Amino acid sequence: MSSLQQVWPEPIVRVQSLSETGVSAVPDRYIKPPSERPSLEPQPVLEETNIPLIDLGDLLVGDDHSTILNQISEACRDWGFFQVVNHGVSVELMHRALQLWAHFFHLPIGEKLIYANSPLTFEGYGSRLGVEKGAILDWSDYFFLNYLPETLRDHNKWPTLPPSLRETVDEYCRELVKLGGTLMKLFSINLGLGEDHLQKAFGGDDIGACMRVNFYPKCPQPDLTLGLSSHSDPGGMTILLPDDHVAGLQVRRGDSWVTVKVAPGAFIINIGDQIQVLSNANYKSVEHRVIVNSAKERVSLAFFYNPKSDLPIGPLKEFVTADFPALYTPTTFNEYRQYIRMKGPRGKSQVESLKCPQ
Repeated sequence: MSSLQQVWPEPIVRVQSLSETGVSAVPDRYIKPPSERPSLEPQPVLEETNIPLIDLGDLLVGDDHSTILNQISEACRDWGFFQVVNHGVSVELMHRALQLWAHFFHLPIGEKLIYANSPLTFEGYGSRLGVEKGAILDWSDYFFLNYLPETLRDHNKWPTLPPSLRETVDEYCRELVKLGGTLMKLFSINLGLGEDHLQKAFGGDDIGACMRVNFYPKCPQPDLTLGLSSHSDPGGMTILLPDDHVAGLQVRRGDSWVTVKVAPGAFIINIGDQIQVLSNANYKSVEHRVIVNSAKERVSLAFFYNPKSDLPIGPLKEFVTADFPALYTPTTFNEYRQYIRMKGPRGKSQVESLKCPQ
């Protein structure tokens, strides 16, 4: 795949600034084709449906974790998504992180533009994914930062305002790396592997981790656009801290979209493409998207727990037999993630492009 370009193909428009002008109509650049627009009408059957909610508290007591393992196994195979509570991360830290990032997005535009990003690394303050000129854009701004490996962690690229943001991000990411490691062990056991097998396939302690803070401004016509278009996550696993007061995340369920109802103090966990590849599709990443709101803005923190970027990732031998051959061609995560960075979010087309000829 060709290397990333160093500049955006067009001048960047900050969606928050656009929203704050009080526009009454969504500009054409953000209007999705009819087939991709969200239905905001209540659907009684789907209103009762939600991704599984799993209490991890029992991991801290006793040796019998079979109930939690079974719940996670069922959620991974049936949904690819689940929520966790009693996960060991301080609720105060979660709220503080959300509040500080909300404060950042409400700083004067000049303070934010200090961190304006480029498509070369995507680090910093951004307003688009993909570099195709004339592409239909999403109704969101974001801030992207690297946490692991430490060689990529550059505090100078993190905002200095609000004053305690950098320290909070460090503390928050450190806790999520721990939670990610715990979940990887549970996934590994459920897949019939040793508890450290999946982690070793990611590179052991030498993994990648990054965070994208999403800001979804108020939108005058939320039925015409999306905050984030349909996609599966290219990395290993995502730990999402959502706004639990404003719904936005939708998960594909067959031909329908289920709006996630968030439990207080919960993280939303989802399987990424790299675990789909390593497990030879025993676990599958699932398409999801974000809807926007005419009356309320939203902030969410997506933490991506990824393999070592230069390690070829392909189906593990434990999942490859004569009857079930390898479905995917090995590729490094560094190569893999260029797809979404160049083309933007495009459903499941990326992981499908890795499939071996059968």
